Parts: sequence; structure tokens; C-alpha cells
Amino acid sequence: MDQITGIATGSAATAPLTSAAGAAPGDRAALSADFETFLRMLTTQMQNQDPLNPVESADFAVQLATFSSVEQQVQTNDLLTGLGAQMATLGMGQFPGWIGLEAEARAPVRFAGDPVAVEAVVDPRADAAELVVTDGQGTEVARAALPAESGPLLWAGRDAQGRALPEGRYTLAVRSLAGGETIASHEAHMRARVAETRLDGGAVRLVLDNGQSVAPSEVVGLRPPRQG
Repeated sequence: MDQITGIATGSAATAPLTSAAGAAPGDRAALSADFETFLRMLTTQMQNQDPLNPVESADFAVQLATFSSVEQQVQTNDLLTGLGAQMATLGMGQFPGWIGLEAEARAPVRFAGDPVAVEAVVDPRADAAELVVTDGQGTEVARAALPAESGPLLWAGRDAQGRALPEGRYTLAVRSLAGGETIASHEAHMRARVAETRLDGGAVRLVLDNGQSVAPSEVVGLRPPRQG
């Protein structure tokens, strides 16, 4: 396996309606859990309305309908949240068989000081190749020559002076050259063994033995760990 070193990613009559319809999510949840509270608010509104300008009965019906709509929406949101969590938990059951396998992932590599294993893809027409490294902001921070062939390699995470790049996430691209001209460019895929599966914020994540985690959708290949 080659090791690569590079060069430097208003009124009292209307107040109860406002409280019911414009409350924060936590307030709406509390209101929906106690329908009697709303009825007491409505009764108070009726008792304190202006006798010379009473609230129309249709307005009370609108307030009741508004409350019912808010209550149903809160309950629907809670139900969808619960279903989402259940689906994510069920989804974890698909991935235990991946543990122990070597995953090839289309994702930025996490450099923490140790060499990173990647898979380089070089166009078969190329007579030369180079590895181009960019940081999280898209700025090129390193470049190095590669053999004109596809295969695994170790990226040392260093510049032309041999100094280690800062810890962080980097995107590695392999440029295939023919006669000094770029004929193809492929992202170098990170390679690492799957150590565990984890539910993080309702989404399944694969934790790799290099400390990085990726989404299952970022994995483009699985194989038994390579020897040596």
C-alpha cells in the first residue's frame, strides 16, 4: 500500500383566542391535554364581554374550531414523531451484518493525525495521476503524484514540507492525466472497518474503527477486511 505525502473542506373579548392559536408548541401541547381549560377560557370570555357589543355566536364557533384544529395538529405531529423513531429503530436491524466488514464510503475523510486508508480510481488511459486534497471550504491544501493505477493507498495528511495538516475533514480527488492533460477526476473513497451501528438523532449511522461515522447511503462497497 502506497503512502502519500501532499502539498499545501386588543380587547378582553379577543384575548383568549390569541392565547389558544398563537401559543408556543409547549403551550399548545399543554392546552390540548386539558380541554376543560379552554372551556373555562371561553366561559370567562362570555362573562366579560361588552353587553353593548356582544360577541357573535359564530365567533365562538370559530374559536372552538381553531382549538380543535390545533389539538389535532399537535396529536398528529406527536404520532408522526413516534412513527419516525420506530422506523429508524427498525432500520438499524438491517446493518448488524455489516459490523466487522470493511466499508468503502463516498464521504470526506476525517484526518486526526494518523494516515487515512482510501481507494484511488485512476482512468486506464492515464499515464500519470495525482491526488488533490481540499479542505471543508473547498480550498486546495495539498497535492501529490500517484502511480497511474487504481488501488488502495494511505494518505499521510502532510504538505510538501512534511508538516501535518490541521485535524479536520478533507475531500480527496484523484486526477488522471494523459500527456500532461487531465482526462478524468474521481473522488477517492475512504476505507475503514465498521465497528458499530448507532441511532443518532433518529438516523442510523455507521461508526467506523477510525472514529469516523457515515450514513449507510454513503457506503458504496463492503468486503471482508484486507490482510496486511
